[in-house]
Amino acid sequence: MAAEPGSIDRLYADWQRYNDRIVGGLRNRSPEELGLRAAPDYWPIWAIAGHTASARVYWLCSVFGEPGAATTPFTDPTGFGWEDDLDTPRTAEELVWAFESSWRIIQGCLERWTPAMLDEAVRPQTRRGVQLHTRQSVLMRLITHDAYHAGEIALTLGIHGREAIDMWPASPIAAEP
Repeated sequence: MAAEPGSIDRLYADWQRYNDRIVGGLRNRSPEELGLRAAPDYWPIWAIAGHTASARVYWLCSVFGEPGAATTPFTDPTGFGWEDDLDTPRTAEELVWAFESSWRIIQGCLERWTPAMLDEAVRPQTRRGVQLHTRQSVLMRLITHDAYHAGEIALTLGIHGREAIDMWPASPIAAEP
């Protein structure tokens, strides 16, 4: 899909690279590695990763009404995610699918949304009352959510002596135009 004229995709161009690094860091993990926890009462890596990908679908599809939830593993609009069922560990293949399919939803939004649309808001009713969320606030929430949980996964891997996901390897940030 080509970006609409005036879309915001260039403003968030590096996000896909970070998504790809998370996918690359999860792709070949064994079930044992995906079951690692930073502490006994913390989520295993697979649940952290699943939660991260499902949040994208929840916010963009369930809250903002964007299409694509049916193409992901997260078709429940209530937001019930894999992390809510810790008795069903997820595989690296499932996690890669979750990140790649949820990325396609993000990419579609970045290609369709314009700067003027970023201030558009929704006011969902939650158990804590009515909330106000703009498109911009949700994009920022998702970017920081991805980074937060990628760091959590990296820390968990490091605690157990495993190679962490490197979100910022030593390489040029962007190619010359």
